[in-house]
Amino acid sequence: MFTSNPFAELSAYIPSAVTETFIVTMFALVVVGTLFDVIHKKSAKYFFEDWQKSKTKGTNQVGGGQVMSMAAQTLASEVLTSSEFCSTQRRISHLLTMYGFIGYVVATAVMVFGYPASDGPAVWPMMWHIGALMVCIGGYWFWFFIRADVSAEGNSPFNVSQADLFVLSLLASTTWALVWSWLGTSIIGWLAFGLYVLSTTILFGSIPWSKFAHMFFKPSAALQKRVAEAAGSRSNLPAPADKPETFGSARGMPTNY
Repeated sequence: MFTSNPFAELSAYIPSAVTETFIVTMFALVVVGTLFDVIHKKSAKYFFEDWQKSKTKGTNQVGGGQVMSMAAQTLASEVLTSSEFCSTQRRISHLLTMYGFIGYVVATAVMVFGYPASDGPAVWPMMWHIGALMVCIGGYWFWFFIRADVSAEGNSPFNVSQADLFVLSLLASTTWALVWSWLGTSIIGWLAFGLYVLSTTILFGSIPWSKFAHMFFKPSAALQKRVAEAAGSRSNLPAPADKPETFGSARGMPTNY
């Protein structure tokens, strides 16, 4: 199972061009949905205006070299290692989900476009399966045990709101992907495949209403905060969700999911 390309077996029943078109459509939904989210919520305008305010209110001059250095620090800290999380459990959960999702998406693209009718190198099917498993481990761990309203407030893990759309559709996509790969082209396998396609469409098609776009502009917000602090200006950005004063109000995935 872990070394088999599930899309290669699928190509015997569904033309590879159909699968490739679906992947391209999902990518287009990400681009359009993210742009709509940024424009509708005016996130880019807010960050730009706050950046300008921090420069005018700051007591120190921040040069281009310093900004580049802080960008590298932001990449290494907030993006690659998620050091902004005070909770070790949330940090591990986030990293498992983030790196698992990246591996899952990259392997999907490589197998669909590079090896549509063959298993290809074993590394890609393994990355696809392991990535999906990492998402499931990190996501279900967060959903049932780490969420603020579950762990701190004692609410039911089945209490769902719109803020949970991203994490639930992501978990559904990876879960049904694994079930489909395991069952193959049996009757139940085709049902799992249908649910995989449906949940994946919801994941990428619901960006304007979910927290999917946060993963793109959260690094910009982290960089903006660093620059503001270096300039001696107080940033208007909220404190991390793990802070004691805001922990109970956190909802959905960690702040940069």
